[in-house]
Amino acid sequence: MTEKKVNFDVLTPVNFLKRSAMVYGDKEAVVYGDKRYTYQEFYNRVNRLANALIKVGVGKGDKVAFICPNTPPMLEAHYAVPMIGAALVSINIRLSAREVTYIINHSDSKALFVDNEFAGLVNPEELKNVKTFVNICDINDERPLAGMEYEEFLDTGSDKPVECAVEDEYEVATINYTSGTTGLPKGVMYHHRGAYLNALGEALEHGMNSRSVYLWTLPMFHCNGWCFTWGVTAVGATHVCLRKVVPEEIYRLVEVENVSHLCAAPTVLIAMSTYPGAKDVKMKRPLNVITAGAPPAPTVIKNMESIGANVTQVYGLTEVYGPHSICEWREQWDDLPAGERAKIKARQGVPYITAMYMDVVDPASMQSIPWDGETMGEIVMRGNNVMLGYYKQPEATAEAFRGGWFHSGDLAVVHPNGYVEIKDRMKDIIISGGENISTVEVENVIYTHPDVQEVAVIAVPDEKWGEVPKAFIVPKPGTNPTAEDIINYCRQNMARFKVPKAIEFGELPKTSTGKIMKYKLREKEWAGRDRRVN
Repeated sequence: MTEKKVNFDVLTPVNFLKRSAMVYGDKEAVVYGDKRYTYQEFYNRVNRLANALIKVGVGKGDKVAFICPNTPPMLEAHYAVPMIGAALVSINIRLSAREVTYIINHSDSKALFVDNEFAGLVNPEELKNVKTFVNICDINDERPLAGMEYEEFLDTGSDKPVECAVEDEYEVATINYTSGTTGLPKGVMYHHRGAYLNALGEALEHGMNSRSVYLWTLPMFHCNGWCFTWGVTAVGATHVCLRKVVPEEIYRLVEVENVSHLCAAPTVLIAMSTYPGAKDVKMKRPLNVITAGAPPAPTVIKNMESIGANVTQVYGLTEVYGPHSICEWREQWDDLPAGERAKIKARQGVPYITAMYMDVVDPASMQSIPWDGETMGEIVMRGNNVMLGYYKQPEATAEAFRGGWFHSGDLAVVHPNGYVEIKDRMKDIIISGGENISTVEVENVIYTHPDVQEVAVIAVPDEKWGEVPKAFIVPKPGTNPTAEDIINYCRQNMARFKVPKAIEFGELPKTSTGKIMKYKLREKEWAGRDRRVN
């Protein structure tokens, strides 16, 4: 290890646990079913995992993969793996076996930990580099893989504190693979400095402290839980783990565990706000809900706040450690009608305190657009919480970083107060007869229809206009709206050229984090036809 400097220390989120174990040693750190670990016990378990990994030859620069839902082993991995200088590869549990194999091989993972429910995703014979397999036996005692059970593996390691092996805060802490909607997944490399700062940003922006209780409704495999895996620990708050995200269990834990914070994609909020028992939940304290993953409709926010939650919109991507901006609330908006407040809260807002740099620019000239709430441009970002790059993909990295900014691919306007509002993905914007139509704007109107639970709008081919909007709708349970009902409603609430020309009812394809996969809808509608380039 290099000599310690009097005026410098490497920023790494691993050190948050060491401090909280010292300050809050006897305080509840992790709750999962009937398991409850204090901060000292949590720290001991992490040290045992780190020492056990070292014993099997995992060290600096190696990669350790986890296929695991939001249970304690997944949380422990976020400390033990980067602590020894290795990189954690958290794999989406809802991917196909083919995608999982690709990620494990592409990441060069040397050790693989698998929750036994998801062992079917793994074929050891296809894994080129894995030397150690560990079974996480949570739902039963079956050990599908040839390796130790997780608790047995921990028993091979001492709880003697492991000195953090990180010497350069720009070393790779984790690799997060994107969903791969336009090809094979890309490995987004997070460095220790970015993870540290974004974790502090989460705690700071959302008012977390040692009395906070955080419920794990957001997958830890998604941007490392938006860095809340480390942020919750930084302030000595309590992690409440949750294996499956269902409204009944969410509300039970909110009530029983006195939950103060949770994160959720809009699709989870829709399920929560329409759950029949929501109105009967007895919240002992304010519930702070942080949402992102897709622009939430104001109606969804309004519905959640009607049952007692305070919803805050954040915005980001895997490439920027999860959230990069927040719709920072201002006191003068407190007395606005609920609908107006919800419209403001649906904006993506301003950069985090720890992010600072975000702009909306003309994609061709890279010049900032005017703050008029109408002119659209692409959101670009830079700063400490931008990824190092894509693992083993220098060309894709260079393309994402062109012009000295990370390019989001999201189109937005900037309101006169500097708050950003997404209008669409660049690939989703509809150009109909020369007019730009924001699918998000059309969706937000349709969400206000009383019979609509979820909606996605895309461009479909049209002989006269080139392309026109089509809406795919999931009706609320017990309702039976018709296409004519929806189209007439749209005509009353938006310009005629924006009204969907067709409506289709049915389930929507989604990613594991709840994002609607519009590309799948487009593939079906544009099969055998060329998509307009412009």
